[in-house]
Amino acid sequence: MARIPDMVAFNARVHEKLDPWREKRWFRWGAYAALAGFFMVMAAMFLAAANTMSREEILAYRPSLPTMVRGHDGELVGSYARQRRVELAYEDYPDQVVQAFISAEDKTFFSHGGIDYPGLVAAIGEFTVKTVTGGGRSRGSSTITQQVAKNLSGDDDYSVLRKIREAVLAFRIEDTLTKQEILALYLNEIFLGRNAYGVQAAARAYFDKDVDELDLHEVAYLAAIPKGPANYHPVRNKERATARRNYVLTQMAANDFISEAQRDRAMGIELAAIPTGSAKAFEERGGYFLEEVRRALLEDYGEDAADGENSIYAGGLWVRTSMDPVMQDAAAEALREALARFDGPKGWRDLGMTVDMDQDWESQLRIANVGTGFGDWRKAVVLEKDGGAATIGFVGGQTASLPRSAATMPVRGGGGIAFDQFRPGMIIVVKDEGDGSFALRSIPEVGGAFVAQEVDTGRVLAMQGGFDVLGSSFNRATQANRQPGSAFKPVVYLTALENGYTPASTVVDAPFCVWQGAALGEKCFRNFDGKYAGPKTLRWGVEQSRNLMTVRVASDTGINKVMANAEKLGLGEYEPYLSMALGAGETTPLKLVNAYAILANHGREVRPSLIDYVQDRAGKVIFRADNRCAAMENCNAGDWDGSAMPRPPKRGRQLVDPMAAYQMVHVMEGVVTRGTAQRLAQLDRPLFGKTGTTSGPTNVWFVGGTPDVVTGTYIGYDDNRDMGGNWVQGGSVAGPVFLQFAEKALADAPKTPFVAPEGISFVRIDRRTGERVYGAFPREEERLSTVIWEAFQPKTEPRRSFRNREEEEEAPQVATRPAVVRQAPRPQTQPDESDFLQREGGIY
Repeated sequence: MARIPDMVAFNARVHEKLDPWREKRWFRWGAYAALAGFFMVMAAMFLAAANTMSREEILAYRPSLPTMVRGHDGELVGSYARQRRVELAYEDYPDQVVQAFISAEDKTFFSHGGIDYPGLVAAIGEFTVKTVTGGGRSRGSSTITQQVAKNLSGDDDYSVLRKIREAVLAFRIEDTLTKQEILALYLNEIFLGRNAYGVQAAARAYFDKDVDELDLHEVAYLAAIPKGPANYHPVRNKERATARRNYVLTQMAANDFISEAQRDRAMGIELAAIPTGSAKAFEERGGYFLEEVRRALLEDYGEDAADGENSIYAGGLWVRTSMDPVMQDAAAEALREALARFDGPKGWRDLGMTVDMDQDWESQLRIANVGTGFGDWRKAVVLEKDGGAATIGFVGGQTASLPRSAATMPVRGGGGIAFDQFRPGMIIVVKDEGDGSFALRSIPEVGGAFVAQEVDTGRVLAMQGGFDVLGSSFNRATQANRQPGSAFKPVVYLTALENGYTPASTVVDAPFCVWQGAALGEKCFRNFDGKYAGPKTLRWGVEQSRNLMTVRVASDTGINKVMANAEKLGLGEYEPYLSMALGAGETTPLKLVNAYAILANHGREVRPSLIDYVQDRAGKVIFRADNRCAAMENCNAGDWDGSAMPRPPKRGRQLVDPMAAYQMVHVMEGVVTRGTAQRLAQLDRPLFGKTGTTSGPTNVWFVGGTPDVVTGTYIGYDDNRDMGGNWVQGGSVAGPVFLQFAEKALADAPKTPFVAPEGISFVRIDRRTGERVYGAFPREEERLSTVIWEAFQPKTEPRRSFRNREEEEEAPQVATRPAVVRQAPRPQTQPDESDFLQREGGIY
């Protein structure tokens, strides 16, 4: 029979032992303090748990990813990133990478529960001691899970409460995610220097390799960095970095991940990394284009994660743009060469930028906001100078000698040569001539823009808003409001063609004055050359860009109607003054190019777009520029039902009369064939366009292109000052930009003719008189032919006339028509109600 314990005796013995202690004050206070501490820790744990990420938030967490931008063909052309990061799945990391980081950071990762308890207690104790003594910061997190918790919380508060919150979050992470998922988060999140977050980004930043291409000694170095990227820099702290790398290799061997022979062989390899900034997975191009895309994305999706899950610096968007990389490169090169060619003879211009020679000049030069434009132009700093040469330094630390003979450009606005102005610390731009020699160059002061746009869609294929976006982010293609000058005249003549004029109509090129009222008095217009040609055809007036004929036509047609068409074409809202007919109203290059694209599109609306579609990080399309298929609701039918294939509706409204729009384009073909842009005829393809030169001149233009692509070039100073004389004209300065662009960008494009809408008839006329011709045909060389095929709307052809026999024999009979008629229904457009309320011929 079991004996029952004597609990009374046991209780008496306990009291006999404890009562003496209880009577001591220090014991009682110690017990109370321990109990209070216990409750405080429990309260802190409860508070930390309440303010820590939930399981759902952990599962939904995605690291910040940059936005990747592609051209129209899917080729990577740029990115928007504050943290360089590439997210990989755990399976994408080689075993050796996993083993290296575990050996360096947490060798018991796969067996512990997420917390290093001795380390946590030691960290809290060290924090307490150092807080009291002021001895600096305590140690950081120890396990990989705790480091992940710190990254997820984003909490940099230096307190015990933060340590507790991290511990609670680490428990929750271990309870929510698998070890593989935790490690993938760590390998994708960890900062490894050089703005590289995650191992893949670091592999590119340090070795220009992907993770599956790294050698053992490279893997070990990356695993050595998390303890302190600045402390283990591969150049500045090479010895320390090598020692830390070798420690990782030693730990990998101790954990049986590699053999001792592999360890010794890897330790014997010298640590070497590529120079900072030299690792580029793709060639970034189109700085102004990309900046315009960035602005649009910022407006729609926000900047950071706080603005939404699809923000451009955290959302990991994939953006397909309309950029044609070949056209973009051709546009940038053509405009830059034109700006340098125009500005070069004016002499060398000091950038006004210096570095402090008592500090690290290389790092200061690296961040200097200097855009050199050309691939062989480089920014440099003058280190020292003697009588015959200057020593210059480049980004990366290299130096070279710049002889006086290579820096003899005259100083702009002053006397002497550029070399005499050099002083230590001055930032200059030089051209790499090869073989280690350099020559001084000057960044152009004149500005400009170039835009190329697809006619039937409005997609912008190329955009260059200046010499280099690094030097000036002001995008002149979209932000510069400038007077278009004669490039506006097609709007005037388009309106006239809609209101009874024909390309063969006779207009008098003679003095034209108007009374503007008592306050302004009489305004008299003049031609650029100050001469008069008498009665000429409307076509001739456009080809030769005659001001007097233009204002006469605008006055007769009604300036209000002209301004209404300018607004329809998206150029702007202008006051109805007759001077607006000569391009006195301001607009941007992109708007002007789009207006010409509408003309080439038979007057149907197109809107410029730079983004084709946007995908989120999961690949879901969240924006599409062309939504015609979605509007039809039947583009994605599962099976063909035998009926006609669905045809997406045409984009845009009919803005202006299609036949008048085509006539205007047909007339502007003559500008290239015989007029102010005839130097472009050497391209030997169907082209249309119009030059423009404003008073001064202060701005020069060429706008035009092919049936498929319309371009616009603008060149002028940002402060709108005089460009330097009457020799500066659209045909001589802006036209060559299109010529150089087309020689590269359109070299392989088919030579398609402009297609006429239904209703247009082609009649042979004498281009000098506008009279109809029956007895002769145009010459093969169209520029020299007096007989041409002219486009007319129904029942507007000139009456019959006869040519003399000598003219008939002079002109070879070539019965080929230069245009194709497309059979398409002509839209029924209603006249604007305001047309009936306007007085014709006056100025308002």
